Amino acid sequence: MSSVISLRSRTTFWTPAPKGSEFLDQFALTPVSQPIFSPSHQRLVGYEALIRVQRQQQAVPPPQLFEAAQRADCTDQLDRHLLQLHLDSFAHQQPPVPVWLFLNISPTTCVHPDNCLTTLTEHCRHLGIEPAQVVLEVVETEVAERQALLDFVAQAKARGFQIAIDDFGVGDSNFERMWQLEPLIVKLDRSLLVNAECHPRARQLLDSLVRMIRESGSLVLLEGIETDAQARIALATDADLLQGFYFGRPAPLADNEAAPLQQRFQRLLANNQQFASVDHLAQEGFLRLLRFETLEACHRIMRQEAFDQACGGLLTIAGVKRCFLLDRQGVQQGNLAIASPDHQRRTFNPLYGSSGACWAHREYVRLAIEQPQQVNACRPYVALPDATRTITLSTTLQLEDQAMIFCVDLHPDELFNGQLSFPPTL
Repeated sequence: MSSVISLRSRTTFWTPAPKGSEFLDQFALTPVSQPIFSPSHQRLVGYEALIRVQRQQQAVPPPQLFEAAQRADCTDQLDRHLLQLHLDSFAHQQPPVPVWLFLNISPTTCVHPDNCLTTLTEHCRHLGIEPAQVVLEVVETEVAERQALLDFVAQAKARGFQIAIDDFGVGDSNFERMWQLEPLIVKLDRSLLVNAECHPRARQLLDSLVRMIRESGSLVLLEGIETDAQARIALATDADLLQGFYFGRPAPLADNEAAPLQQRFQRLLANNQQFASVDHLAQEGFLRLLRFETLEACHRIMRQEAFDQACGGLLTIAGVKRCFLLDRQGVQQGNLAIASPDHQRRTFNPLYGSSGACWAHREYVRLAIEQPQQVNACRPYVALPDATRTITLSTTLQLEDQAMIFCVDLHPDELFNGQLSFPPTL
């Protein structure tokens, strides 16, 4: 079967209005699909339906097609035709493994859902496709009428279709709307991944966003993965689904067979796992050194060495910024032992002299009291001395028959490109 389908020569399930037919007759459309994978299952789990466009044997970027349809007031007709085109292609060349078909839905379809959803349901049944196998992708920022979007999603779910929010994380993406829609899948915009590749803070925000969406009850799909580095970031986020040129390019379904795609995906995963293993070994070595020097500093303090001298070895380790001592009430005993050079000391900071400050409210104090025999690592927070993201290690020691809490401040963003995973205890 030819992958290029002339819209005039087909008998369509949805018959466009004459004006729409005249517009569509100008183009030859090729339905293509980009594979979507689950790293946990290590296999293909879906295809996103996309389109290639030609006009007078010249390639036309798809956005130009949609812009032309909007100018000609033919967006509805184009959307219905593309839905039919993709469903027909999927039904005729459906993969032997169970997969989702991801279909993009235009904002105008969301605003007037009744007829479209009825026709879409009937066409799926006509082709033997279960609605649950179809994931309807909506861009929540493109629909001005919030209630119309909620109504569309409710009706689509009632008919058995799955819902995905596309391009989440840019523009006016709204967490409240996401929770109201309760989508099965949230597709994060590629810009989040590109920024995460360049900026440590953006990478931390991406990790947090993936975790937050998963905890809210939706699966996370990271799209636009094109390089080894982006694949490693995507895999490290624990996203549920992955998509991008790195794993598979858009192509007709006949050329995007599941078996070879899965074999290639598994090879890429294996390569990335080898890289991650090497990185993990390096991180483990660093954490062992950190634990050893922390305990060594405790022993030297208990032997009554001067505090700055006792912490000397620890303060030479990359990322370590400060050491300080607290009593069991969290009150700081003396000033900080500081790594050299200490750039923050060159500017005025009234929060740096912290002798006598009470840190009882901090997580690292609670951890040291609850687990006195461990070297504990708290969650990242912004420390007052330098207003920088910090992780504090804490453990207890005996000094003159009194239990004290020894603390070590690190800047995690300076370690392993900000990707060092601190366990709860070292």
